[in-house]
Amino acid sequence: MIKKDVVVGIGEVLWDLLPQGKQIGGAPANFAYHVSQFGLNGCVVSAVGNDTLGLEIIENFKDKGLNCIIERISYPTGTVQVEIDDAGIPKYEITKYVAWDNIPYTAELEALAKNTKAVCFGSLAQRSAVSRNTINRFLDTIPRNEDSLVVFDINFRQDYYDKDIICKSMERCNILKINDEELVELGNMFGYEDIDFQDKCWILLEKYKLKTLILTCGINGSYVFTPGKVYFQATPCVKVEDTVGAGDSFTAAFVSCLLKGKSVEDAHLAAVQTSAFVCSVKGAMPVLPLQYVK
Repeated sequence: MIKKDVVVGIGEVLWDLLPQGKQIGGAPANFAYHVSQFGLNGCVVSAVGNDTLGLEIIENFKDKGLNCIIERISYPTGTVQVEIDDAGIPKYEITKYVAWDNIPYTAELEALAKNTKAVCFGSLAQRSAVSRNTINRFLDTIPRNEDSLVVFDINFRQDYYDKDIICKSMERCNILKINDEELVELGNMFGYEDIDFQDKCWILLEKYKLKTLILTCGINGSYVFTPGKVYFQATPCVKVEDTVGAGDSFTAAFVSCLLKGKSVEDAHLAAVQTSAFVCSVKGAMPVLPLQYVK
């Protein structure tokens, strides 16, 4: 049975093949899992293969109590080879032609869309026409009102993106999430090379009529731009184990707090604290301490 006011992460779900072993990953899954930890109706939408890796993902989500619509199809379950450098920064080698490239649009998915309060999607899962079409149909179906949140979290991975997909995605969202490196790439794409980073953000906010633009800058803090106001939070100093999934936890905490009625400033602080904690432990889906999810 589809719940009301669901918060959806739609796109890739996969195994991150890390030096210490495999862990479930994919930004939509990370997002939905952390949203659920904040007490909301999180749900991940994706596809896995008819293989052992796919079954393990579904069983893992059941064990975590994470709601999901995961179709099992005749493509292999996605994997990503992840190398972590000395600073804890991951480098990804993403397998092509996998299940999450072929997420089907089903009657169950349409029913979910009609009960969706917020959704987070990225550019990576749109590398395939099949999943891109499913994501766009889902976005077209969700109810749109003053309180609904549509988050586009840019993922510039390898060569799996282009200007047209990025533009259309920004037109569909009302919250844009981007990091400092992605902002440079986006600036180059749009001819904003010589413009100050904050001015780039103001231009994007206005051009795409966004409610919010989130810019994360690693150890250099993060910014939240809203019409007429910008917020800044310093990055907490923690011993970094790895940064896999930290950005997804930031987005999940921020969205969860807004949906709970908290201010942008409070949501920003919660997001910073949550992502710092995720950096301090291994893997993208740790259990969050209770003080973070109140």
